[in-house]
Amino acid sequence: MPESKITLEQVRHVALLARLELSPQDEDRLRADMDEMLAYVDKLNELDTKNIAPTTQVGEAGTPMRDDEVTNQPAADAMLANAPSRERGYFKVPKIIE
Repeated sequence: MPESKITLEQVRHVALLARLELSPQDEDRLRADMDEMLAYVDKLNELDTKNIAPTTQVGEAGTPMRDDEVTNQPAADAMLANAPSRERGYFKVPKIIE
């Protein structure tokens, strides 16, 4: 089996950043998945692209744009009409931070 490009420490660091709790089996599976992704990128890097023009636009060229303009005026009473709870013109929500 080829040497892994991703270490378990790197997997754990990414999991920490993403606030994921991974079991040891999940860590191993994720490391293997990330290795496969990097191997695929390495394969793509082997392609000869020197005669291929760079792509500067990935979407449809000439996508029509419109001017930003307000089409609905703020109406607090209408927005709050179905609110389960409101106070002084605002949505009232339960406190979640102590």
